[in-house]
Amino acid sequence: MDGAKPEFRLIDAFLDMLASERGAARNTLDAYRRDLTDYLTHVRRAGADPLTVGTDDIRAYLAALEARGMSGATSARRISALRQFHKFLYVDRYRADDPAAALEGPRRHRSAPNVLSTAEVDRLLAVAREGWDDEKRPLGERMRTARLYALLETLYATGLRVSELVGLPASAARSRDPFITVRGKGAKERLAPLTKRAKEALLAYRALLSAKSPGLAGSPFLFPSDGEAGHLTRQAFARDLKTAAAAAGLASRDISPHALRHAFASHLLQNGADLRVVQELLGHADISTTQIYTHVLDERMRAMVRDLHPLSDAKEG
Repeated sequence: MDGAKPEFRLIDAFLDMLASERGAARNTLDAYRRDLTDYLTHVRRAGADPLTVGTDDIRAYLAALEARGMSGATSARRISALRQFHKFLYVDRYRADDPAAALEGPRRHRSAPNVLSTAEVDRLLAVAREGWDDEKRPLGERMRTARLYALLETLYATGLRVSELVGLPASAARSRDPFITVRGKGAKERLAPLTKRAKEALLAYRALLSAKSPGLAGSPFLFPSDGEAGHLTRQAFARDLKTAAAAAGLASRDISPHALRHAFASHLLQNGADLRVVQELLGHADISTTQIYTHVLDERMRAMVRDLHPLSDAKEG
């Protein structure tokens, strides 16, 4: 950031470290930049800078966030950003102490997300695919319908993060294997399953894309667009998904790409998948992240005891 004030150049140095040493994704870096820019703007108004600010100054900033009505989740994210930023300044000897080390963030209870039932997912998929093969419809409409259906089938088949999904390479549609290679957080690669239905949906979409926009079909991305990113944005996909959810009679406020990812994980566990396997499929580095789904395992174990234990209440009478 040429011409930036010294304190903002410190943000650049911190983000460079996250990108080079930890492989942080672009979305993560953008979020950190927004959070830290807001923090440093507040600090400057108070007459300090990141090399002189104290713990009380940071607490004053957090109190200002609360006064602005920020949620506990947002405050927790900001605290995480501040801790990492100030730890970086200390470790890299920009300053001799770490004023954020003593901070305590709001406790966040990781609750299981609301999960779509298999019937709801089936209904959503059925609505999403309606009309893609109707040759009386304009080709552009058919292509957009086929794209949404392909996105949803692929998402439910793989459990990908939305950023991983929209950034898939075009080669994913041509794979003959029952899986695709996904580059996830930190540039780590993993294998994701691809069902026959998802493959068929992708091939149908790509055929319509080639017919409608041959130029875009030559893009390296599976879901290309004319935008700056070169591929469909997360926001555009989320908007289309909510429209389909409303048409399927589902509460659109509860439907997001993450809801399909949650459904993927929960439905696997409900049908007997091992938690470690689901962790690998979701690309979670830590099993504790996957454990928000353990309520599914608890329900399954209770059902097993009820149905199989010789002394269970279900067998009495």
